[in-house]
Amino acid sequence: MQPFLENWHQAAVTTLGLFWTAFWAFALGYLISSMIQVFVTRERMRQSMGEAGAKSVGLATIFGFISSSCSFAALATTRALFAKGAGLVPALAFLLASTNLVVELGIVIGVFLGWQFVVGEYAGGVLLILLMWLLVRASYPKKLVEHARERAREAEGSGDSDGVPDWKRLMRSAEGWRRVAERFVMEWKMVWKDVTIGFTVAGIIAAFVPRVFFQTLFIGSGEAEPAFWQLLMQSLVGPIAAFFTFIGSMGNIPLAAVLFDNGVAFAGVMAFIFSDLVVLPVLRIQAQYYGWKMALYILCVFLCILVASALLLHYGFALFDLLPEGASGRSVTEREFFRVDYTLFLNLAFLALSIFLFAWRVKSEGLPALNTDSLSERILLGLAGVALAWLVIGALLPV
Repeated sequence: MQPFLENWHQAAVTTLGLFWTAFWAFALGYLISSMIQVFVTRERMRQSMGEAGAKSVGLATIFGFISSSCSFAALATTRALFAKGAGLVPALAFLLASTNLVVELGIVIGVFLGWQFVVGEYAGGVLLILLMWLLVRASYPKKLVEHARERAREAEGSGDSDGVPDWKRLMRSAEGWRRVAERFVMEWKMVWKDVTIGFTVAGIIAAFVPRVFFQTLFIGSGEAEPAFWQLLMQSLVGPIAAFFTFIGSMGNIPLAAVLFDNGVAFAGVMAFIFSDLVVLPVLRIQAQYYGWKMALYILCVFLCILVASALLLHYGFALFDLLPEGASGRSVTEREFFRVDYTLFLNLAFLALSIFLFAWRVKSEGLPALNTDSLSERILLGLAGVALAWLVIGALLPV
């Protein structure tokens, strides 16, 4: 019993330490995202994302870059664009860009995994879009797309934009910054359950799961130069593991760090990171929007391109001798998280800013309501509650 309690305590401390390391990055990323969403207008997006020409795909990528990184928010925006007439390729380019080419995700990846993974994330995001473009053009299911668009229009309804706000006026007004505070709180509201569960799972795996498990699951992990077939298997296992963890892109990053620390290759880790759009909740939502046939088609396209992108990135980095060095044997649980360094001062600054923005939002709009409309949200809320209880009890264990 004592070893279990010690591991429980270690898992809780590791989770809290991982979150402590990344808190300022989350807050900075969501602040930037909130400012972009308030001050950057999107009215022309619908007019610019027609058929799959280079201009439309490029604009869709830019629009995705300046949009929210939350997978579920990106899905809703993509549906709106697709329903309003955007081509399938530009719509999917927007979806891929809005979940891969975003500032906050890159910041968190840099904190946990290093610059090579940040470059891989952004270069891979562009590569995902290009490969998706080629694959959809080669397999374009015209009737399926038409049927999916009709379903998207039914789901979208007839609501239109209220007009284009004057971003210069907003930036000079208290109202504009009040909207930033509201978006900042809503960003946290959208992801706090995924982040709580994801960080807790990462701590549990780091403390309880032995290295041999990863070597068995991810074939070739720990080897200096794994063979192509081993990298291919790791790139396939990555999205399969992500599919069943139900964790969003931001919650996946600490778990990706655990995988890398246990010897999983660059390709396998990148495939895992890219897999936020092939998890079960996303598939279910896509099916509600477009029908199951279209949802499965998109899933197959995304699986193919993320595996191919992960392998191309791995060998591209290897060609220029830029692959990140593997784990040195030091486990995540052995890191010293809480100390007086730049992380402490950044966290204190962004904690004060977060409290201020939260208080402003509560004063103007009241406390944000919990999302309990759907069964999946209620399940996530319950799991997040269990995770919080696990962390509190584990951190206080006298071991």
